[in-house]
Amino acid sequence: MTPPRTLLDKVWDAHAVRELDNGQTQLFIGTHLIHEVTSPQAFGMLRDLGLAVRMPERTFATVDHIVPTDVREEPFADELADEMIKALHANCKQHGITYFDLHSGQQGIVHMVGPEQGITQPGATIACGDSHTSTHGAFGAVAFGIGTSQVRDVLATQTLAMTKPKLRRIEVNGTLGHGVYAKDVILHIIRTLGVNGGIGYAYEYAGEVVERMSMEERMTVCNMSIEGGARCGYVNPDETTFDYLQGRPYAPGADDWDEAVARWRSFASDPGCAYDDVVEIDAADIAPTVTWGINPGQAIAITEDVPHPDRVDPAGRAAIVEALQHMKLEGGAPIRGTRVDVAFLGSCTNARLSDFIEVARVIAGHRVAPGVHAIAVPGSTLVKEECERRGIDKVLLAAGFEWRAAGCSMCLAMNPDKLVGDQLCASSSNRNFKGRQGSPTGRTILMSPVMVAAAAVTGMVADAREVFGREQAVRA
Repeated sequence: MTPPRTLLDKVWDAHAVRELDNGQTQLFIGTHLIHEVTSPQAFGMLRDLGLAVRMPERTFATVDHIVPTDVREEPFADELADEMIKALHANCKQHGITYFDLHSGQQGIVHMVGPEQGITQPGATIACGDSHTSTHGAFGAVAFGIGTSQVRDVLATQTLAMTKPKLRRIEVNGTLGHGVYAKDVILHIIRTLGVNGGIGYAYEYAGEVVERMSMEERMTVCNMSIEGGARCGYVNPDETTFDYLQGRPYAPGADDWDEAVARWRSFASDPGCAYDDVVEIDAADIAPTVTWGINPGQAIAITEDVPHPDRVDPAGRAAIVEALQHMKLEGGAPIRGTRVDVAFLGSCTNARLSDFIEVARVIAGHRVAPGVHAIAVPGSTLVKEECERRGIDKVLLAAGFEWRAAGCSMCLAMNPDKLVGDQLCASSSNRNFKGRQGSPTGRTILMSPVMVAAAAVTGMVADAREVFGREQAVRA
């Protein structure tokens, strides 16, 4: 009798080409996603080697990192951005790669385009030259970010040399309190296990809370796996997964649907399979969570005080002091009430339709506080169009947000959307590193989209449950 196996085992074995002498696996990559930043050099390496793209039908391209979200006319004012866009267009045309460009109506952040087009599917191996490729694991795929030389390798061979990670199952059970979202769940997990806790591991997210999540919520959780040090993170495919994929452009059609679902279902982890580690988290312990420092693990509940360096283990004191100095926060003081200059709704973590629906629901009738620059950036053109069809853009504009076109925007500031000086940004993105949002002295506090909305209308880090009270209780 075959012993129970995990999804990681099944997907890995199904895509293993051979074992290499160094102990790594040559792994077939079923789907390759590319964008304008990490691909030009890779294509240049192919030209230098006289190689073609091995399986162009398995590569899909879009533009997201450097595209402006306000003025979109080409050529772009930023010469480097314009050069990158032109290079991607030329490379895709030369090699016959499907390209969702700015004029396609399907452009967006690469980790949103893949799922909404039905390109991301259960049981697949997926690679992309971007850290947050783990997002696609929400569909029961093994998905990981790669470097530019590895982008070259996938283009040339459709394989990668990989070391199989260990597997940690993270079970979140119970019921989330009102005002607690998927972003709070993953920030709590990273805070609990640490930013290095996942090194050498893949994360399997499970438990009652994860099973009840929508696909968009699961994508939020898997997106930040890399911030906890994990190589990838995934959720086992189920009816929620299949319902999301059905009817999407690249998903199997009606004639092949039942067979595809049966295959996808077979990749889920078997009952009773073994894990290298199991972590159990009680949903009741998760509150609206915000970062206070300079990595995503430096996070606290909104009701907690910022750590005081004199009240922690000496081994961690230097890191706290460094973070407090950069963030200009006082150890031992409440995080609530910290003044914000910018409110950013966007990124591959939280710029999906459900995020904007929830923000629009609670923010209607409120106004952005004086002195706060608030921008809302949908993650894809399709999300933008659907928000506009529903009138969500009008709600946000009435509240005082700017409504932008799709792109990565202020998540990483490789475009005109940047912090200035030591501005503090309440952000729904995924990284709060020094300089991440465009200014070396800029400061970032990560939080859920609804918490960003609360910060925007109060002008300070605030508890959205208190700010929106009755409106937010609807979701409880």
